[in-house]
Amino acid sequence: MSSIPSSSAAESRFGHRLENLQTLAQDVLDHARQAGASDCEVDVSEGFGQAVTVRCGDVETIEYNRDKGIGVTVYLGQHKGHASTSDFSSAALRETVDAALSIARFTAADPSSGLPETTLLATREQGFRDLGLYHPWLLSVDGAVDLARRCEEAAFAVSPQVTNSEGATASIQEGQFVSANSLGFMGGYPTSRHYLSCSVIAGKDENMQRDDWYSTSRDAREIASPEAIGDYAARRALARLGARKIKTCKVPVLFEAPLAASLIGNFVHAASGGSLYRRASFLIDSVGKSVFSKNVQISERPHLLGGLASSPFDNDGVATRDREVVTDGVLQGYFLSAYTARKLGLQTTGNAGGCHNLIVRPGEEDFVGLLRKMRRGLLVTELLGQGINYVNGDYSRGAAGFWVENGEIVHAVEEVTIAGNLRDMFRNVAAIGSDVTVRGSRQVGSILIEQMKIAGN
Repeated sequence: MSSIPSSSAAESRFGHRLENLQTLAQDVLDHARQAGASDCEVDVSEGFGQAVTVRCGDVETIEYNRDKGIGVTVYLGQHKGHASTSDFSSAALRETVDAALSIARFTAADPSSGLPETTLLATREQGFRDLGLYHPWLLSVDGAVDLARRCEEAAFAVSPQVTNSEGATASIQEGQFVSANSLGFMGGYPTSRHYLSCSVIAGKDENMQRDDWYSTSRDAREIASPEAIGDYAARRALARLGARKIKTCKVPVLFEAPLAASLIGNFVHAASGGSLYRRASFLIDSVGKSVFSKNVQISERPHLLGGLASSPFDNDGVATRDREVVTDGVLQGYFLSAYTARKLGLQTTGNAGGCHNLIVRPGEEDFVGLLRKMRRGLLVTELLGQGINYVNGDYSRGAAGFWVENGEIVHAVEEVTIAGNLRDMFRNVAAIGSDVTVRGSRQVGSILIEQMKIAGN
């Protein structure tokens, strides 16, 4: 789908060379040291994006953005201050450092603040390691319009019942950054992330349904074809026609792969340092304990080539590493930054800024196999609202999807609520599908939960 430029063409897509960003970062560190900071960390970045949306065959929007910025955090002992600027001039950098120092002088001391231990920081070689995260997409506006139109046309071609469109979008996002601190760490690299999406409406009058689909990757050559995306978006919308409520019941629930990723996201939130030290998590003191069923294995793989959440270091500059997060259902470790680790009396896990490519080991059944395994229950394809209490694990979300009988979909379902408790849901994972959908930091197939309450009629 895309044409990959030579390295010289790629460099010209940014306003600065990566070496220039390194120089700016070092200038900030030097000025902070001279101005009296005990420590300093800095992030320098620039990026640009293009998004073209076509709706019903006409170009609806063409968006283009280009931005840059420098964020400076300084420490005066245990006092911390932060300031930022989009001006890369020497005078502006000095003023930004001085502003951060002024803020630090008025903040309360925090015993947990400060840079990570030097021994945990990524080396310069690690910091500039090439993980294949940058694949520029030389897509013109006309080319983007063509892709979006092909996507939408494929959706309308599926059936006359596809009556309207919310638009098809082709998007490019590219950027580069350098992070550094006064302990000697410096690292950075360019990145890219592109996507193609389509959202359509099927039916008419009182019987109308919408659905969408998209494909995303760092490398545009790995994005699904516009025809495949449009076709699938249309078939999803058509399948929802005639949706109705069901009676209140307790049955197995199958979360479609994209939504299963949100369940793993709920786990990450509860197992993250910020929730733990604030005691706002049901997973406090859970390391070494069973939190999932025995068939759940979760690994973190930060160095996957081209991974959407790959990185050689975290936002603190700490070197990332492969690790097992859940083994046979047992929690092996949390997601901690340098700050949250100190608050908990633990060591950072290299997760400042979030998790890095969480891989939930797939089971043997594909999607159809999971439907057969469930036999009777609810397949959830859309979640609404945010009814999650992380303190006690209570879970309640509006939902839509399909009712399943004898292992086969029989009709669409809407306007129901699914409810349970994340503790029970995690421990009652009956199966994980092989239908893995990769869209972000969590890679997982569809997840079958043994039983949840469905509130309907």
